Amino acid sequence: MSLSDFEVLSVYEDTYVENESFIVDPSTIVCLPVEINPELSYWIFAGYLLIFLIAIPGNLMVALVIGTNYHSLVPSDIYLFHLALADVFFALTIPFWAISAMKGWVFGNAMCKLISLIQEINFYSSILFLVCISIDRYLAIVRAVKTKKKRQPFCSWLLCIIVWLLGVILSLPVLHNNAFKPLNLTKTVCYEEFDTQTSDHWRFSIRMLRHVLGFLLPLTIMLICYGITVSRLLQTRSFGKQKAMKVIVSVVSGFLFCWMPYHITVMLDTAMRAGLFSYTCQKRYSIDLALLATQSLGLLHSCINPILYAFVGEKFKQNFFKFLVKTGLIKRNVQWKSSRSSSQNSDITSTMM
Repeated sequence: MSLSDFEVLSVYEDTYVENESFIVDPSTIVCLPVEINPELSYWIFAGYLLIFLIAIPGNLMVALVIGTNYHSLVPSDIYLFHLALADVFFALTIPFWAISAMKGWVFGNAMCKLISLIQEINFYSSILFLVCISIDRYLAIVRAVKTKKKRQPFCSWLLCIIVWLLGVILSLPVLHNNAFKPLNLTKTVCYEEFDTQTSDHWRFSIRMLRHVLGFLLPLTIMLICYGITVSRLLQTRSFGKQKAMKVIVSVVSGFLFCWMPYHITVMLDTAMRAGLFSYTCQKRYSIDLALLATQSLGLLHSCINPILYAFVGEKFKQNFFKFLVKTGLIKRNVQWKSSRSSSQNSDITSTMM
């Protein structure tokens, strides 16, 4: 299921049927769909707009700084560059959902599919690039000698192409999204729409795909790679390696903070739909509100990474100062003092983070 779908409207599937020969009996509807409170809609709009205003310039800055140092890029820098691009494209879809929260989906069916697809592609791609970074850090720190020849820029660029293609393939199910007006509601929505006889099967399959490939598997790989890496770092007192460990903790914490609540809530929703516990309107509305809140955390992830780079990553700070010197925004002696105060970094901390 696409993050772009307002889960607070998930009861639509229980009340909307396109077949005109089927007449819905209101008395048989378990839970009638509920409009988003107008005041809440304004808060959603403001929150989404704030995320957009942070994510776009922040990630563009990251991509620009990395791009201006293309001659000295290591694999993790290349993955970070593509991660920043994925976050930019992801953030570009946010204004559409902000407007949709207030006025409903007013952009038509074609844009519903396109925006959903763009967001889903970059959702998968950004997470996969985080996995690539975790694997590269493991190779650079734990298996530095054995894998040095394999960690070439060409291989990294090729892997980035594969990640983008995989993101496209995994995102194809969101083409089921359509713009339609549900029963008893005044606003049009952009939401997944399946045949009523197979909706439960398709919804379950798509959610499992998203849970496994969009969260559980990436998280498992990141925890294994970073766990082994941290274990190795703890064996040394090198200042640079301790800095690298702080970056690792920040990246994993940011990922868990933004995405774990959403996936746990969706799992609860799936379990309730599957009848694993009783389905009541009160539980339905509570889960819908929880999904609405946790979706905002998921969107927030697109603007967290630039903040991590700016406040945690030593090499990124140095390259950012170099970029400011090149553009004439600061004097060279200021950049020299900043570089002098930073420790020299080995390949272990050579990532922009």
